[in-house]
Amino acid sequence: MNLLAEIHWAEAGVGLLLGGVLGTMLWRLSALLGRRATEQQCQARVESSRREAEAIVREARLAASEEAVRLRRETEEKFLAQKRGIEEEQSRLAQREKLINEQLTGLVERERQFRDQLTALDQQRMMVAGAQREAAALVQQQREQLQELSHLSEPEARALLLKRVEQETLKDAADLSRRRMDEARSTAESQARRIIGIAIQRFAGEHTFETTTATVALNGDDIKGRIIGREGRNIRAFESATGITVLIDDTPNAVVLSGFDPVRREVARQSMERLIMDGRIHPTRIEEVVAKVKQEMEETIVRAGEEALFKVGLPPMHADLIKLLGRLRFRLSFSQNILDHSVEVAQLAGMMAAELGENVIAAKRAGLLHDIGKAVNHEIEGSHAIIGADLARRYGEPDEVVNGIGSHHDEAQHIGLLGYLVSAADAISASRPGARSESMTTYLKRLENLEQIGTSFGGVEKCYAVQAGREVRVLVQPETVTDEQAYSLARNIARRIEDELLFPGQIRVTVVRETRCVEFAK
Repeated sequence: MNLLAEIHWAEAGVGLLLGGVLGTMLWRLSALLGRRATEQQCQARVESSRREAEAIVREARLAASEEAVRLRRETEEKFLAQKRGIEEEQSRLAQREKLINEQLTGLVERERQFRDQLTALDQQRMMVAGAQREAAALVQQQREQLQELSHLSEPEARALLLKRVEQETLKDAADLSRRRMDEARSTAESQARRIIGIAIQRFAGEHTFETTTATVALNGDDIKGRIIGREGRNIRAFESATGITVLIDDTPNAVVLSGFDPVRREVARQSMERLIMDGRIHPTRIEEVVAKVKQEMEETIVRAGEEALFKVGLPPMHADLIKLLGRLRFRLSFSQNILDHSVEVAQLAGMMAAELGENVIAAKRAGLLHDIGKAVNHEIEGSHAIIGADLARRYGEPDEVVNGIGSHHDEAQHIGLLGYLVSAADAISASRPGARSESMTTYLKRLENLEQIGTSFGGVEKCYAVQAGREVRVLVQPETVTDEQAYSLARNIARRIEDELLFPGQIRVTVVRETRCVEFAK
C-alpha cells in the first residue's frame, strides 16, 4: 500500500512538473507571438504614414503646378485683353479719321450740288408752271369725260360722293361711340374712385376745415379759461352734451367747434354763444342750455322743411320727410346749400314737366326730395339717391316719385320721364354760374387751362374763356383751317377738355372762322 501510494505521489509530481514546463513554454510562445504582432503593426503604420506623406507631397506638387498654370493663363489673358483694347482704340481712331475725311468730302460735294440745284431751280420753276397749266387742262378734260360717262353734273356727283362719305362717317362714329361708351362703363367707377381719392388728398385740407368747423367769437381771451373749467370739467361736459369737439388754441378771441354733423355743430355753436353771453358756465348750466337749443333746433328744422314745401307749392307730406328736408338746411354740397338747391331743382323740374305735359306735382315732389338721402347719417349705407328712394317709399310717396329720386343719377332703371327731368334740373341748378363757389386760385387756374387747351391746336389764332369758364371761344386762321376742319377742331377741343379737366355742368366750345377782305379806295 505504501508503495502504491508513493507511486501515485511520484506520478502526481511528474504530472505537475510536466504541467509547469508546458505552461512556461506556452507563456514564452505567446509572448513571442505578441512581440511579432506588435512589430508587424508598427511596420504597417510606418508604411501607411510613408504612403500618406508621399500622397501629400504629390498633391502639393500638383496644386502648385495648377496654380502656376492658372496664374500664367490669367496673365496671358490680361495681356491679350489689353492688346485687344489697344487695337480697338486704334481701329476707332482710324474709323473716326476716315469718317471725318468722308464728311469733309461730302460737304464739298454737297456745296457743289447745292450750286447746281440753285442753277436748276429756275429751269424747274418754269417747267412746273407749264405742268400746272397742262394739269389744269387735263383736270377740266377729265371732268367733262366723267360727266359724259356718269350722266351727272359736277354738283350732282359731288353731292352723291358727300352723301356716301357722310353715311360711312356716321357709321364709323357710331361704332366708335359705342366702343367708347363700353370702355367708359368698364373704367368709370375705378377712374372716379382714383380721381376722387387724388382730389381728397390734394385739396381736402382747407375744404374739410371750412365745412366741418364753426368759429365762435369771444370778447376776450380770459373767457377761454372759464370755458375749459377747473381741470377741464366744463369743456368735457360741453363735448359730452353736444357730441362736438371744442378746440381752444392760440387763436385770439375765438373758439373753434369741430364736427362732421352740421346739425350738432349748429347746436354747439348756438349753445356756446348763449353760455358766453350768460356768463354762467358750469356742467349743469351747459346741459340746460344744450337741451334747450336742441329743442329749438328741432322746431327750426321742421319750420325750414315746411317753408321749402310752401315755396314749391306742394301739399303737406309725411312729418318725418319734412324733418329730413329741414335738416338739409344745414348741409352744403360744394358750398351750395342743399335745401335751396332742392327747391331750385323742384321748380325747374316742375316747369319742364309742364312743357312736356307730365305730372307737375310729381315732378316737383321728386325734385324737392331728390337729395333727401343726404340728410341721414353714415349708419345707413348706400348712395344718397337709393337711400332717398327707400325713404320716400317708406313714407308713402308714389312709385313714380320714388323712381324719379332713385334714378336721377342713373343708379336705378328709369320708369317714365321723372328721373330724366330731375337729373336735368339737378345739373342746371348745380352748374349755373355762382351756384357752387370755388376759390379764386382754382377759378383762375381753370380759365388758364381752358385757354391753354384751345391754343395748343394748330391753326388757332386766339382763344378766350368767357361766361365764368362756361364757354370757350376759339378764333382760327381762315387761310389755315377750312370750314370742315373747324367742326372737327371744335370736337377735338371738347374731347380734350373732358379728358384733362374736372368741371361741373358743361362747357360750350365755339370755333369762329372769319374771312375779312379789305381794300382801300384811293
